Parts: sequence; structure tokens; C-alpha cells
Amino acid sequence: MRILADYFRVMRQYRRRVGRYPNLFRPTRFTEKVQVAKLRWRIPRMVVLADKVLAKQVVAEELGREWITPTLYAGRSLPPRDARNWPMPFVIKANNWSGGNYFVTGPQPPDWDDIERSVDYWMGRTFGRSFGEWVYREIPPQVLVEPYIGTGEPPVDYRLHVFDGRADFVSVNWERFAGLKRAVYDRDWQRLPFIMSDDAEPYYGNDIPPMPRSYPEMIRAAEHLAAGFPFARVDFYEIDGLPRFGEVTFYPNSGFIRLPEELDLKYGAMWPDELPANG
Repeated sequence: MRILADYFRVMRQYRRRVGRYPNLFRPTRFTEKVQVAKLRWRIPRMVVLADKVLAKQVVAEELGREWITPTLYAGRSLPPRDARNWPMPFVIKANNWSGGNYFVTGPQPPDWDDIERSVDYWMGRTFGRSFGEWVYREIPPQVLVEPYIGTGEPPVDYRLHVFDGRADFVSVNWERFAGLKRAVYDRDWQRLPFIMSDDAEPYYGNDIPPMPRSYPEMIRAAEHLAAGFPFARVDFYEIDGLPRFGEVTFYPNSGFIRLPEELDLKYGAMWPDELPANG
């Protein structure tokens, strides 16, 4: 019954957000194939890579500890207040949410009442349930605390989209606090005229971040982590010229993106025809 409910939920949400019903049995579009990934992929490694706590263990083992941001704390709930002696600045995250972040940057003391309300909300709800995002239902929720790695603004976010083992384009996001800006580049760092979002337009100002020095390393790491999947998005930062792992997602924007038709079809055609094995 849950599977059938998920199918109807995905159909309704896609129709409302994209403007048409998806073809879930013979999908040809990128946005349709993300829906199929939500409904039909059931692969244990997906759960590990989407879990912000467990993914760091995988990255440390397969790429090296220098790729990960240290963990200050991870647990089912926040520790007692007198044990929250983490050095500022730091970030409190939910391991199973996209956007479940609380930035504590100082100099004022943390607002623990507000933070605890946020954490209670994260821990009490299943992220992605209304969009049929299977993988997040399988992640045991935890609170994750990490050092804040920005200097004022968070670092530039490089989101590599990997199709059948090959990174094809990268979404670049920056200035999250001041007003999020976005641009997209192909594998060779040539600008593309779209973004993977419906709530903003591409940014064409003069302060677009340059290609990171560690971009070749990011490509190799993304392709390694996404190996065996028809599609995955792997996110990185660059800190002092070195790459830093961010997260992995299999459902960017839950697939609810109004891409131009030619791009929706182009990127849909880049997925292999067969689904990955469920092992």
C-alpha cells in the first residue's frame, strides 16, 4: 500500500510543480527519471551515502580523511546544555534532511531555545515523505554538529551531476546568507544558460566564482562515489585550495524542476536504460 500511495503522491506533486503528469513507466526526461529513482531504487549504499553521518565514514575510507569536515558531535538528540561546549563557529545539522541546518557563528551566545525547537522538528518528521523520497525514510535520524568552515558567508557550493559514472555539469551556488546566487557550467567549465532550480534565475554579474583549483579532484571523487548509479549529485566545497566533501543526493530538487524541454530530454537520455541492482 505504501508503494501505491507513493506513486499517487509523486504523480500529484509532479503535476502541481512541473505542470504535467510524469510518464513513470517509460520515462524519457530527467525530471521523470528522478521520480523513478524515488519510487523504484532500493539500494543500501544509497542510504549510507545520503546519511550525512555515515557518508563521511565512506568518504574517509575511500578518498581520505582530508576530504571530510570533522564531526564535533553526532547523536539522536542534543547533549545536555552544559556539554555543548563546541568552539564557535559551528553548524548543527540533521543527517537526513536537505536544508536542515542551524548556523551558530557568534559573537552572541547560541539561542538554545530556538535551536532545540528546530532539532525537535527535524527529529520528529521524515524529510521527503510528502515527495515519496524513499531513501530518507531509511536513515535513522541524528543531530550532527560540525565546525563552520566559512569565513562570513558559507563557502561556494559545487554540485557535480554525475550520469552513468560521468560528471557532466556542475551547479555553483554562493552567497547563501546575502542572497543566494547560482550558475551552471559544463564539465569543461563552459557556462550553461540554465540553473537547477525554479525559484531563481541564473546570475550573470561580475563576481561569479572562478573554477576551483581542485576541480579535477572533485570530478574524480564525484565519479568514484556515484559509480554504479544511473545518476547522483555529489557536492563539494574548496577550502584553502583543497576539496572538501559536502553531501550526496539522488533526488535534486525532488525532480520538480521546470527545465527547458530540450534539456529535460537531453539529461534524461544520459541515464542508462537499466535500473541498478537492488544489492
